[in-house]
Amino acid sequence: MEGDTASGLRSGLDRRAYLAAAGGTLASLAGCLVRGEDSRGLEGRIVVDGSNTLLPHGAAVAEEFQWRNNRVRIPVRGSGTGAGFQRFCAGDTAVQNASRAILPEEETLCGNNDIDFLELEAALDGIAIWVHPDNHWCDDLTVEELHRLWRSGSDVETWGDLREEWADEPWGDEEIDLYGRDSASGTFDYFTEAINGEYGNIRSDFSASADTNVIVRGVRGNQYALGFGGAGYYYENEEDLKLVGIDDGNGPVIPTRETIESGEYSPLSRPMYVYISVPELQRPEFRAYASFFFEEIDDDADREVVDEGETLTWTQWAARMVGFYAIPDETVAESRERLDVALESVGETPGEWE
Repeated sequence: MEGDTASGLRSGLDRRAYLAAAGGTLASLAGCLVRGEDSRGLEGRIVVDGSNTLLPHGAAVAEEFQWRNNRVRIPVRGSGTGAGFQRFCAGDTAVQNASRAILPEEETLCGNNDIDFLELEAALDGIAIWVHPDNHWCDDLTVEELHRLWRSGSDVETWGDLREEWADEPWGDEEIDLYGRDSASGTFDYFTEAINGEYGNIRSDFSASADTNVIVRGVRGNQYALGFGGAGYYYENEEDLKLVGIDDGNGPVIPTRETIESGEYSPLSRPMYVYISVPELQRPEFRAYASFFFEEIDDDADREVVDEGETLTWTQWAARMVGFYAIPDETVAESRERLDVALESVGETPGEWE
């Protein structure tokens, strides 16, 4: 399912609204009028597509930029990381949101179409494992158990197959109904590579969906189910799901702001990306929009996700606002430097960072 949102969301901005956008429920708002101010006289249209998972983040950044530059239109769509790269590498979009890094064949496609791009980290996410709240036996799983459960050709069918100590329990013979993202998703790509060692290595007998909300509904409706998806979806459905800790050799860890931003939640913490079309940087409104990601938030920003004494950029702020996690300050500095180099490559002088 493709999500699509543009402007008109700033009043009542909250994480739930933007997470809902990832499921496409805000598509009908794509034609709403922009309000706000025209602070710099910029105008134009910037088309953003890509990751359905990252769509809420892109929508939040676009909304704040449009509020300050109300003659710029930024429709943000979420057709999926793979489908988005097809459009981006064909030159149909200026910005590509991605929940995984670009693949070699996608780089080749961009090269064939003379699309030079800049890869920038935008947010951090954790892929969560969740079960039904009535599942009282599975509090944590090792990475090896996840591998045996999800790998291509897996012979794990029941809870007793997954862990020997469960075999003689009343639930040991119950089949594990599995739910996860489909193969068009960057979440699918990252999960299969992190758990099974290569993109696309996964068993075929699970319920795959392009919409994480469908995965949530599947697991909350079946006591013996297990699924994976972005951690933000768990925190929007805590009463309906139970979070499973992941043991990568140092004890079980659950995805939280602290464990994801520190890298402790391994191996299912991941960077998520924004890809910028370098030729588009010749447009003044696009230069301003690309730079906006890494500018410090202003006094009009909602401060609920900002800790005391902390300074955030718009991409860090948006990540936390919609249930993702902030990239480190050093990553922000690196992205600023790379964007400055890209601006110089198209003959533009980088602006002063705040």
